[in-house]
Amino acid sequence: MKNSNPGLELKSSVPLKMQDKQNERDHRELRIDKVGVRGLRFPIQIRDKARVVQNTIATIGMYVDLPKEFKGTHMSRFIEVLNAHGNMVHVENITDILHAMQKKLDADTAHLEMEFPFFLSKKAPVSGMEGMMDYTARFDATACGQEIDFMLTVITGVTTLCPCSKAISEYGAHNQRGNVTVQIRSRKSVWIEDLIAIVEGSASSELYSLLKRQDEKAVTERAYENPVFVEDLVRNVALKLNAHPDVTWYKVEAENYESIHNHNAYACIEKG
Repeated sequence: MKNSNPGLELKSSVPLKMQDKQNERDHRELRIDKVGVRGLRFPIQIRDKARVVQNTIATIGMYVDLPKEFKGTHMSRFIEVLNAHGNMVHVENITDILHAMQKKLDADTAHLEMEFPFFLSKKAPVSGMEGMMDYTARFDATACGQEIDFMLTVITGVTTLCPCSKAISEYGAHNQRGNVTVQIRSRKSVWIEDLIAIVEGSASSELYSLLKRQDEKAVTERAYENPVFVEDLVRNVALKLNAHPDVTWYKVEAENYESIHNHNAYACIEKG
């Protein structure tokens, strides 16, 4: 049919070919160790030691290696892999997700990181009143070929009371809240709760979400009777991890948010 308006061009019915820029050759000859997506929030399910399923939200990172000859990776394929496992990721599927990333993105190495809040119900030491405590847990998993490397990280809040302050003061001692970060590799799975218990038992006192007056008295007196430096804290945790039959590697970091200093106190022990 002839165009009756010569000033108006008819659009072609032939679809344009979509260029795949990512697959173009890159001439800088530099491979990339990790490329992918980060900061993606997604619902996950995790089992706790009581065999109860916890539904929580993870912040996820997904990466692969990129050979030197390719210009870029296909970011949408990471999301496709995640969504292919349903509208909720089960932690037991981590290995499957890694291998699916390798296949979907034609990669030798795949990385998956998941950080999420983990909840425990805790009873106050005297009143027995229950409250929910939140902790931070993280999984870092890598597939290199068929080999899987898995690292568990748990961040636990604690109370510490300064031994030096107690020794030199006539009226009490300064104490503070701190965080202990434990990272482990292990032969078998280690429960998040077990790492939390190791850390809480290594401090002056554990933390609680709900304390009545009699509980506060018990907690502050317990801390006063059990002073620990930040150095004591990481050593106490390390000794318990050394005795654990399944832990093959660990890194323990403690940071105290000092109550009378304008700085934080920090210590770290790593077992290679």
